Amino acid sequence: MGNNKKLNLTPVEDLITEEFGKVGTPERDAFEMECDAFIIGEQLKDERLRAGLTQEELADRIGTKKSFISRVEKGRADIQLSTLVKVFRGLGREVSVRIS
Repeated sequence: MGNNKKLNLTPVEDLITEEFGKVGTPERDAFEMECDAFIIGEQLKDERLRAGLTQEELADRIGTKKSFISRVEKGRADIQLSTLVKVFRGLGREVSVRIS
């Protein structure tokens, strides 16, 4: 850690812009939506595992199919807010939305 050499690193934002375009372009919007879906899926999976439930048990609890829970956890489902709230309530959790 005592090394004072300056690293020549590229900011991640620059790499994302290079690959997916500037903020507001259709390609960038699609990328950011996929990222959001991935994050929601990971949070759902973490909470489900913390609750000690299988995908099938959670699906039964909220009246849906295991395949839907699987798709959400993989970030492959376009989930409505009302459904998201229902899923997390099935896990005994609450959802809050923040707009920044």
